[in-house]
Amino acid sequence: MTTPGALRADTTLDAFRILVGTRYEMYNSLFSSLPFHRVEKTGVLLSLLVLHCEEGYQRHQSPQEIIQSFFAQYTHYRTEQEQNDLLFRFVQYAERQVVLFDALEEAAFRETHDMHGMGTLKQLSAMVLQEKAEAQLAGKLQDFAVRLVLTAHPTQFYPSNVLGIINDLSQALATDNTSLAHSYLRQLGKTPFFKKEKPTPYEEAVSLIWFLENIFYHAAGNVISYLTAQFPEAIRPGFKVIRMGFWPGGDRDGNPFVKAGTTLQVADALRSALIRAYYQDVRTLRRRLTFKGVENLVKELETRLYNNLFVPGYKLDLKQEDILNPLREIRRLLLEEHNSLFLNLVEALILKVELFGLFFASLDVRQDSSVHTQLYEELSQRTDLLPKDYAQLPESEKINALLSLRQSINPELFKDDELLQDTIQTVAAIRTIQERNGEEGCHRYIISHCTSALNVLEVYTLFRLGGWQNEAVSIDIVPLFETITDLQNAADVMRELYELQVYRDHLNQRSNMQTIMLGFSDGTKDGGYLMANWSIYKAKEALTKVSQEYGIEVIFFDGRGGPPARGGGKTQQFYASLGNNIANKEIQLTIQGQTVSSNFGSVDAAQFNLEQLLHAGLGNTLFDRKVPTLTEDENQLLQELAEESYTAYTELKNHPVFLEYLNYVSPLRYYGEANIGSRPSKRKAGKLNLDDLRAVPYVGSWSQLKQNLPGYYGVGKALETLHQRGRWPELQELYKRSLYFKTLLDNCEMAMKKCFFPVTAYLADHPKYGSLWKQIYEEFERTKKYVLLLAEATSLMADKPLDELSINLRQRIELPLITIQQYALARIRSLEEQDPQHPGKQVYEKMVVRCSFGIINAERNSA
Repeated sequence: MTTPGALRADTTLDAFRILVGTRYEMYNSLFSSLPFHRVEKTGVLLSLLVLHCEEGYQRHQSPQEIIQSFFAQYTHYRTEQEQNDLLFRFVQYAERQVVLFDALEEAAFRETHDMHGMGTLKQLSAMVLQEKAEAQLAGKLQDFAVRLVLTAHPTQFYPSNVLGIINDLSQALATDNTSLAHSYLRQLGKTPFFKKEKPTPYEEAVSLIWFLENIFYHAAGNVISYLTAQFPEAIRPGFKVIRMGFWPGGDRDGNPFVKAGTTLQVADALRSALIRAYYQDVRTLRRRLTFKGVENLVKELETRLYNNLFVPGYKLDLKQEDILNPLREIRRLLLEEHNSLFLNLVEALILKVELFGLFFASLDVRQDSSVHTQLYEELSQRTDLLPKDYAQLPESEKINALLSLRQSINPELFKDDELLQDTIQTVAAIRTIQERNGEEGCHRYIISHCTSALNVLEVYTLFRLGGWQNEAVSIDIVPLFETITDLQNAADVMRELYELQVYRDHLNQRSNMQTIMLGFSDGTKDGGYLMANWSIYKAKEALTKVSQEYGIEVIFFDGRGGPPARGGGKTQQFYASLGNNIANKEIQLTIQGQTVSSNFGSVDAAQFNLEQLLHAGLGNTLFDRKVPTLTEDENQLLQELAEESYTAYTELKNHPVFLEYLNYVSPLRYYGEANIGSRPSKRKAGKLNLDDLRAVPYVGSWSQLKQNLPGYYGVGKALETLHQRGRWPELQELYKRSLYFKTLLDNCEMAMKKCFFPVTAYLADHPKYGSLWKQIYEEFERTKKYVLLLAEATSLMADKPLDELSINLRQRIELPLITIQQYALARIRSLEEQDPQHPGKQVYEKMVVRCSFGIINAERNSA
């Protein structure tokens, strides 16, 4: 008997095949008329190249052999310039094919996803009513929130003008407006994707504000309106069920281009974008609310917003209540005198103003702990505020010395050190933002590489040096624990902090809540996929316990990237899988790079994924059918798996040519030249090493190699080892019982599904790197074997046919890009053997970078 769930899966799969797959083929034919300069039949030749690549890899050919034989077989181009010109046209063409596919997926979203099914608010509300849990829901909603923090991590290649075209194209496709879609495709043909210069942090911010203004403003409003309509008693004014956060312009960890002035500029841009959104809504209201007594109120509010937005030199004089008060009066008049006509429009805007205030998204400030340490060591040498031997003091004495500081300092003290001067100036910038946009505008300071209680006290003292009084430090100080060692020590660090009276007093002023950030990206880079995930789980357990001991409500903020190797993948399943031994007061996570456009690229997609996260957080608490907490035996089993995986990954990481291999065969060294992010790809200049290499280029390079190593390496070895020890029945039981363990392996499957080893198989016989390539490939095959054995499946992602189909179609689009990129890298290596500074390699370096655009954008499935 076919279940309703299976029927729904078949229906959505058929819809995807027709609305995305078939329509892609149809609209792709329109590209033949696009204005590709000097090259005829680009699309026809590219289609031939795709087939040639597929056949070539089946015959075990290298990318170089495939490209060379393609030119000989299908073209009359014989000169290097002619051939390279065609390859660049292929790249340009394929980039726009990816855009078309993106737009088609977004246009079909409602048909390919059950907007009222599993994990949605519609399902949650049905469960609440069935269980008569309205009172419990109201209690939970008093302080529960999903907080999505948009970051500037450079994995998003689309410029803002291309984002706008994708948005418009998807709407044209959704309405089958072929003529308009064709016009947008032609526009894409003339719109440059390549950024000639690195974006500034402000430009990065503007790109992401586009999503706030065009997507999240509407999606979050829809979610809150639905909840309010379904449970009017549960949602009260001031409830922040959805919160937005923002890092561009505030995240200065390793980014020398973010200054205090940048932070202020971005805060102003956030405020202006929000006022613009309110202004547009009020203009819509004015067209409808033409009634006596109401019309003037709407007009006055419109004028007030206009003055704060458009009038040059106008003194900002707007507060949240200045918008809410007239709207509430309008609501009263509609109820009492105008039969509630268009009341829904007014109430929807009130909810949005209550949600977003005048800040739109809270701007987080982040800095590396080493900068604060340097500041105090310099302060001890330049003033008498700290002992001269401060740098040599034990940690406890350093803490006492910091707590004894009573006076503020002038940033001019560090006028010869731009970094330290900015560190002091940032404190003043935060105060200014709070005055202009409200406290929520900027109220968190995140400490990267936090390893001790001292690191937290350094930041607390920083605000006192900036002139803040102890009782008025309206800032949440957020330690970020990232490496495996730091995660293991996190609970001890927090215990030491909770024991300090001055910090307990600070927490008391902050409602006895402590936010702690846990970083997946650097954890995976440090300890491998399984150990990083397990270390974070255990850290959450320990931090929950120690915080409860001291009466502190702990909130976890997860630094998740796009791919599983950086904590991404099916994120909502992780939150749904947590037992009751881990605090779940809020769900907070970063939304990075292509994950912004893939999961939140349209209002429908954003609303769907917001609902999934809300359902995961609320459902876990409200119903007795909670995910069971791991038993002691299961804990031990996962610990053994993590340790075996860690051993395997550490052995690989310590291989003498490990990083050299990645640098040799991937586009790693060209990440900084892609001009996709304002910050360097390494934290420090100098020789390449794993500690200073950022997780984004590290994971991204493995992804472009189609090896995705950080998403699975060590998992197969761990499963094999326990299988050999006779523990397989326990693992099978754990897989069936634990959603947490299953989610780990599901995301591992996603990472492996996007691997394609034939593209680098030519390395198997390389004299220096051959053995390492074989070692990686063997672990891939080992992991695949045991994961499929556990899942009782014959192919990866067999239980997620829609995602599998999307990945398959995207991989076919990116296949020529991957091949061309590997061909270009091989040409660079060949030219460098002749002369390290060979002028001919520049064209191939540009080719490598250009291919990166399409490859990364095509990988928008969060891996």
